[in-house]
Amino acid sequence: MKTKTYIFASLLLVGGISLAQKGNLKRANQLFEMRAYNQAAEIYETKEHTQEMLQNLADSYFYNANLQKAIKNYRELFITYGDSLDLEYHFRFAQALKGVQNYKDADKYLSTYYNRPINTMAFIENSEKTTPHLFKLNQLEDPNSKSDFGMSFYGEDKVAFASTRNTQSPTYSWNDLPYLDLYYATVTKEGGLTNITPFSDAINTETHESNAVFTKDGKTMYFNRTNSNRKKTDEERIAHIKIYKAELVDGNWTNVKALPFTSNSFSTEHPALSNDEKSLYFASDMPGTLGSFDIYKVAINDDGTYGEPENLGPTINTMHREQFPFVSDYGVLYFSSDGHEGFGGLDVLRSNKVNGAFDQPVNLGSSINSSLDDFAFVINEKDNKGYVSSNRSGNDKILSFGREENILTKYQVEGIVQDKNSKELLVGALVTLFNEAGNVIQDSLVGETAHYLFKIEPNKKYKVRGTRKAYIPQDIEFSTDSEGKVQHNIYLSLEAFADAEENVKENEKGEVQVELDKIYFDFDKSNIRKDAATTLNVLVDLMKKYPSMEIEVSAHTDARGADQYNLDLSKRRAASTLEYLVTQGIDRNRLKSMGYGEMQPLNECVKEGVCSEEEYDINRRCEFTILN
Repeated sequence: MKTKTYIFASLLLVGGISLAQKGNLKRANQLFEMRAYNQAAEIYETKEHTQEMLQNLADSYFYNANLQKAIKNYRELFITYGDSLDLEYHFRFAQALKGVQNYKDADKYLSTYYNRPINTMAFIENSEKTTPHLFKLNQLEDPNSKSDFGMSFYGEDKVAFASTRNTQSPTYSWNDLPYLDLYYATVTKEGGLTNITPFSDAINTETHESNAVFTKDGKTMYFNRTNSNRKKTDEERIAHIKIYKAELVDGNWTNVKALPFTSNSFSTEHPALSNDEKSLYFASDMPGTLGSFDIYKVAINDDGTYGEPENLGPTINTMHREQFPFVSDYGVLYFSSDGHEGFGGLDVLRSNKVNGAFDQPVNLGSSINSSLDDFAFVINEKDNKGYVSSNRSGNDKILSFGREENILTKYQVEGIVQDKNSKELLVGALVTLFNEAGNVIQDSLVGETAHYLFKIEPNKKYKVRGTRKAYIPQDIEFSTDSEGKVQHNIYLSLEAFADAEENVKENEKGEVQVELDKIYFDFDKSNIRKDAATTLNVLVDLMKKYPSMEIEVSAHTDARGADQYNLDLSKRRAASTLEYLVTQGIDRNRLKSMGYGEMQPLNECVKEGVCSEEEYDINRRCEFTILN
């Protein structure tokens, strides 16, 4: 959901609207259009519950993070008008439900919205093992302000941030708080703030200023400022945000100018500098976004000019909001999004730069992200300390944090699968991870490197199993200990049945078969004779030795006699052989019978009268092919 002060970058300058609680619907719609949501909601509450009224009323509460009332009205809206609603209402209703941690219901609406299954609880469980760090948060308390956010580093011991503490400022109709100004302060040894001072009037005006960022020498500032006039769009009148640049000359901020790629027709906001200060990152809803706000970067040329803004693309940006970029000294991009999977509202994510491009973002996890909005993340990577803003307490507040490595990400088991004798990598082998109860946790078909990796947990017992067609499975048990070994390298060396057993061979077609003495049947019969049973008992013993072995029993005839007769006879003989194996204790699910008649001869005896008895005899056979 939107936080109360900053997020909807198209901030309004309605100012000073005063209405009685009751008013007409036209006036309520005007207030809603101007995003005076508190006042619009007061009038809507007195009106008949039409579809338009419920939509606007629910949205008014949603945008001001009054989630219980938003949910109540969204629910009525869906019950009454569900079939005619735009999909975006599914998304907003789901975000409101996430805000109160009703993930089960939220997932229903998100699954409809994305047209695929969404399981937030599974995401949360997985994130605990994949997020790289754990954060310890401490809210910066200040009785002089209801709303502060957007901390940035300002020199060695100072910070800058936006605040509504200026009570002389006009009241902003979105949330009935004063307009934002920029302040700087000194960080104490205890991590608090002292000497809080507003920037000069050259920076702070009667509109919103926020999200200041500074060059390392402290002589250049980039910051947000909301336009002083509203721009009429297709649906509403809004005041867009621009990024401004200011220069420090003789101790005074001057030369305050909007950057050349900003516009009165769209917003540019939340500036962030790369470590070399040659690129400026920012968020914008300019034409060409994937949807709502995207993260962009623009080159800062040596002569002070700027290149063309470049969208960071679909790996980072979604059809929803990506805002508040920050690039650390290590070149890691941190930003907030409600379009990537998360806990609710805006979540902070990170993305590493690999070969010149940012990789798939990773959610920073539940130790820093809440079910509401979390944003404006900055960090000193070297000392693992920084700041983040959040509205989890009801208003926008700044939280300081320290972080440490998430030990759960270190618990893993990995290895390769190879042939025990040849050491050849067994591409396509299946590796399965079992818990102590024998239940499958994960499985993986290994690729060209034959490598597997599973994330595991401390203080658990596991078993890893490697399997491949025509190979003997291998099981290896191991356990994890929170104070002991957290990483396990287990090489799975599988032995082929053909190497382990003399009577298992690979034929010219690549099939692995158990070679037995010839099985004889009485003429025109399919029952198992005593001598055939003795031969089949060799296979019984082999299958009991290897409980995972699966066999196809196939019967073949020679070419003499009618085709259909031979086919039917072979089927009966194969089935009879299978049944004998079952009587000897072999699970029927491990067996398959096939009768091929005269369709698969081993020589050229494909019709009557062309071969000797010995040659025809070669084709009368039973074969036992290993399926697994």
